[in-house]
Amino acid sequence: MKHKLNKVVVGGKNESPTLAEGFKNYMIDIDGTICDDIPNEEPERMLTAKIYDGALETINHWYEKGHIITFFTSRIEEHREMTEKWLAEQGFKYHGILFGKPRGGNYHWIDNHTVKATRYKGKFSEMVERKVNIEVFEK
Repeated sequence: MKHKLNKVVVGGKNESPTLAEGFKNYMIDIDGTICDDIPNEEPERMLTAKIYDGALETINHWYEKGHIITFFTSRIEEHREMTEKWLAEQGFKYHGILFGKPRGGNYHWIDNHTVKATRYKGKFSEMVERKVNIEVFEK
């Protein structure tokens, strides 16, 4: 399957496209999520990071199903070459990498598109739906 963007027109004006039904834009952290948690201050460790069990298989499976895989990392642009080298050596399939994610966690993403968040807690496996409380804007 190949991901497809749907054109969105509201009131005769184009808006940002949306992915076709069933496809996802996965934004995946690197350090502490798919491999050892390595701070930017120790870049020499980035090429020898140990991959976490299930990360490669799960992410490549999503890629093969046609989902968009983008790594979103707190690593900085200076780390691009070694990051891309490590990802290639491990065999990760992906569409892009965004560098410079703010450090420190406690992320609160505000967007005009649907956003779902999953906190990594040590194991890649099948994802299931659960109902949870979320913060929303007051109408």
